[in-house]
Amino acid sequence: MFEQLGLIGCGLMGGSFALALKRAKLVKKVVGYSKSPSTTERARQLGVIDVAAPSALLAVSGADLVLLAVPVAATESTFRAIRHGIGAETLVMDVGSTKSDVIEAALQSLEGKLKCFVPAHPIAGKEVAGIEHADADLFTGRQVVLTPIKATLRSNVQRAAQVWTSVGAQVSQMTHQAHDSAFAAVSHLPHLLAFAYMNGLASQPDGDTFLKLAGPGFRDFTRIAAGEPTLWRDVLLANREQVLRQSQLFRHALDDLETMMRTGNVTDLEQAITEASQVRGEWRLGSSTESTDA
Repeated sequence: MFEQLGLIGCGLMGGSFALALKRAKLVKKVVGYSKSPSTTERARQLGVIDVAAPSALLAVSGADLVLLAVPVAATESTFRAIRHGIGAETLVMDVGSTKSDVIEAALQSLEGKLKCFVPAHPIAGKEVAGIEHADADLFTGRQVVLTPIKATLRSNVQRAAQVWTSVGAQVSQMTHQAHDSAFAAVSHLPHLLAFAYMNGLASQPDGDTFLKLAGPGFRDFTRIAAGEPTLWRDVLLANREQVLRQSQLFRHALDDLETMMRTGNVTDLEQAITEASQVRGEWRLGSSTESTDA
């Protein structure tokens, strides 16, 4: 049981974490802060937080658990704002979907408080954002990846794992480098492709007509193009090296398929489609959930 959660960022992710902790009876009080005072007040009205703090520092003062649920680009400035309020026994986590930049921000900002920090990435989300959509079940059955650094106390890694497990998540660990490489491939590049596809379609003179004819396949392929623009701008820029690497690999695979089409190579084209279908089918069999993620 934690005495106080200091929540920085009262949106979908932060709000859902607070609700999940409350439901699991893991926290006595939630003190929240958002850049927009109206958002913080709305979180209080909805019962997501108990106290609305006027600053990030006051939100974490006295907290034994802190969660940063802010855009990754705001991580360093947020760490600087709260570092003097972090106690020796405070557990600090984030929910950013890139980790190398978050860790660099911590190294630059947290100074002697690095032992308290356990970088975390919950693979969960919705197509809609905002505190009104906060959901205590958001993390149930979802994966959470922890990427602790050398300075992180092992006991804090264990505490972090226990917290996420207690709200229904499946916890794993990896290095931040491996994390960013993996999620560039399975999350960040798919979003980039969805954005590019939608823009390419919309730029055509008959784009509106085409959209009226779109069906389930279009809906499934483009769902993630509805992602929150600021969040995905920051993610793509933060992990640009790995995303661009994955983009090049995709271009090579697309070039191969286009060559098969141009040359009428029926056998190789069918084989390539079969292989893709098999990989996707095997993944689905081994995956317990399919969800909107970051």
